[in-house]
Amino acid sequence: MTRTPIRQIVFGMLVLPLALGLAACGKKADEGAPKSSEPIANIAPPAGKAWADVVEKTPEGGYRMGNPKAPIKLVEYGALSCSHCAEFAKESFEKLRDDYIASGRVSYELRYFMLNPYDISASLLATCGSTEAVIPLSEQFWAWQPNMFEKVQAAGDARLKAIGEMPKEQQISALAETAGMTEFFSSRGISRDQAQACLTDAAKAKALADETEKASTEYNITGTPTFFINGSSIGSMGWKELEPKLQEAGAR
Repeated sequence: MTRTPIRQIVFGMLVLPLALGLAACGKKADEGAPKSSEPIANIAPPAGKAWADVVEKTPEGGYRMGNPKAPIKLVEYGALSCSHCAEFAKESFEKLRDDYIASGRVSYELRYFMLNPYDISASLLATCGSTEAVIPLSEQFWAWQPNMFEKVQAAGDARLKAIGEMPKEQQISALAETAGMTEFFSSRGISRDQAQACLTDAAKAKALADETEKASTEYNITGTPTFFINGSSIGSMGWKELEPKLQEAGAR
């Protein structure tokens, strides 16, 4: 199924049943990946820090954890509503953080990709606090994600239709409340007032739309998760397939 243009979602706020909104969450074929004939040595973090504590927002709008000059740069285009992204997060994050990012050889950058209106609400909330909290909050959201599915399904199509008929400036907040997102992030330090301010930030919503459109047109991203290593697309895969590619690139 064709993904709804993200600008139509943001500026027209087309609210779809969740099953339709997840159409582009799926597997893609594996492509090429860079390889290194020699293993790369560990790189020490700054004194008194671990590399996992070094988190920065990138010029591309992503959030990078680890050594900014890591010789192996892993980028994930991910969607918070995507079940395959949630599966990857469950399989990978602790090992990726503790074995690969901690070594200084690998950095991990999460770039949000909007598949549907649920991603807009979730991404606005995940990025509502400090930069350092974005990736951990995203990982926690992916673990909680089945609860969102249940709440949206329980709300029913009539509720989603009612949200779609609200004034545009109210729809993102209403969807977050209906899907349980506001409550989820409130329990993790994002107050309801803070959440409301983020959910009504039209400039930030537009930036998410622009970043997704750029990823689609310039990098041919059509589904999530999609991974890049050192600028080369390796498609979509699970941790068992991705870890050997990090090792082939020198993290061994």
